[in-house]
Amino acid sequence: MDLPIDPHEAPAGAKRPSHSLDHTEHDHGHRHDDALDPAHALAHADVWLSDVSAGYGDRTALEHVTIAVEPGSLLAVVGPNGAGKSTLLKLMAGLAQPWSGRIQILGAPAGREARRVAYVPQAELVDWQFPVTVEDVVMMGRFPRLGRIRRPGRDDRRAVVDALEQVQMADHLRTQIGRLSGGQRRRVFLARALAAEPDLFLLDEPVTGIDPTTQELLMDILEQQAERGKTVVATTHDLACAANRFQQVLAVNRTVVAYGPSNLVLDAGVLARAYGGHVLVLGDNTMVLDDAHHHDDAHPGERHFHEHSHR
Repeated sequence: MDLPIDPHEAPAGAKRPSHSLDHTEHDHGHRHDDALDPAHALAHADVWLSDVSAGYGDRTALEHVTIAVEPGSLLAVVGPNGAGKSTLLKLMAGLAQPWSGRIQILGAPAGREARRVAYVPQAELVDWQFPVTVEDVVMMGRFPRLGRIRRPGRDDRRAVVDALEQVQMADHLRTQIGRLSGGQRRRVFLARALAAEPDLFLLDEPVTGIDPTTQELLMDILEQQAERGKTVVATTHDLACAANRFQQVLAVNRTVVAYGPSNLVLDAGVLARAYGGHVLVLGDNTMVLDDAHHHDDAHPGERHFHEHSHR
């Protein structure tokens, strides 16, 4: 039976409601149309990809991706199903290897600084029946700091409790992970990331399918982490959340469509290029028709656990 995914064991952070697309423009980031100075980006970015292509078997997931994400960024990655969003995070985490191009994460090749990176997978990648408690799951975030003995100490237990308090789940310390609701599980996995005390958060669909209260709590926490200088990169299908709660947006569809301030998701032209025929324009309103439960092609050996199979 599979443990909930631990990236460190794998090969190789004034509120506006997120239900509307009202947006106050941010000045962070650059538009993809602007020239990117490779030397400056390499020296100053926490995340740097240069002409990266990747895929699975003979299927291309991403091609010719060039981006730079500076420290303290709060970046939403948006795009249609199968656009390569999850693959992009796996490349950043060092869980997948590029076919071509260069990747540097926190000043080193992807995967080299794994202790400073917290990767939170999609909920469907987790076997919720595994007999571990909430405390066990969050403690996994401390494993890279435990040394050879792998025996948690007082500081580790304190970090776990602090993380659970931040996500308002401290009362569930001894609860088996599978007994929690979907929103509670998301909180616990964010707590695991917080307990790791990373410099880079990589989150795959952290706000998909959860209640508005949990979504606002998680976004508040991620915003606070960015304000502390941590870098947050999260995929999302929620364009309202991307517009209202993130600083920057990266729109992808196998390659970079646009990269810049989060009001890019209000641009019908950007949405049309990213989503193609899945964009419906009715007067002044733009609708994106997309299946939020579909994921990129699976990495070889990756298993997907769907909740309905455990009930």
